[in-house]
Amino acid sequence: MMPRNTVRIRRVAVVLIAATTLLGGCATTQSKVDPFEPWNRVMFDVNDVVDGKIAKPIAEAYVKYTPELIRRGISTFFGNIEDLFVGINNVLEGDGNRAGDDFGRVLLNSTFGVGGLFDLASMMGIERHNQDFGITFGKWGFPQGPYFFVPLIGPTTLRDGTGTVIRAYLGPTTYIFTYVPVRNVVYGIGALDLRASMLGTESMVDQAALDRYRFIRNAYLRARRYQVYDGKPPPEGDEEGQ
Repeated sequence: MMPRNTVRIRRVAVVLIAATTLLGGCATTQSKVDPFEPWNRVMFDVNDVVDGKIAKPIAEAYVKYTPELIRRGISTFFGNIEDLFVGINNVLEGDGNRAGDDFGRVLLNSTFGVGGLFDLASMMGIERHNQDFGITFGKWGFPQGPYFFVPLIGPTTLRDGTGTVIRAYLGPTTYIFTYVPVRNVVYGIGALDLRASMLGTESMVDQAALDRYRFIRNAYLRARRYQVYDGKPPPEGDEEGQ
């Protein structure tokens, strides 16, 4: 199941899309950041077919026929798990204040929030942060490496993809639900909830982009740079491998 931070990354990317266009974001050098562009474009087209024929219609039916209260509880449950990993990454980055908020959110929502079904932490004003292993690796100085597009997962880089694999391996779902059929159902529900949360972001890309592949790639890379540098990235080209 795709970690929830991937969706947060996509949401940030969509927010930055307009700015990316206005600032000439399509000038990214292919040979440096996207050396596998021909293959990635094939995977992008494969994703369009699989997502358009299977994933998107299922997600639309889920939104249409599942009560909002239930959908919100499912999103909050998986978001509570993600808050735990956000806290871990803030510890790894040496940000004790943010980590305290993150672990506080998990404790509050896991207990009084009935196992994470209710987001009491947000109601009480405890801020939710956006952090993952890819961002942490970037702050540690690891280069992002080449860009990839993976069907049903979306845009990533070598650095971010490595972080995603680590996050998936450490996820508690594998260890809590030892009965494989139940575990697969949980994975499926989580993936469905993730896809449903992205339904509202697609029309903006379709309307704004002449080349959807390049548009999404550049928006993603700029969003990740923005996150690694806490919203204050240096001029492009001033750092190695970013």
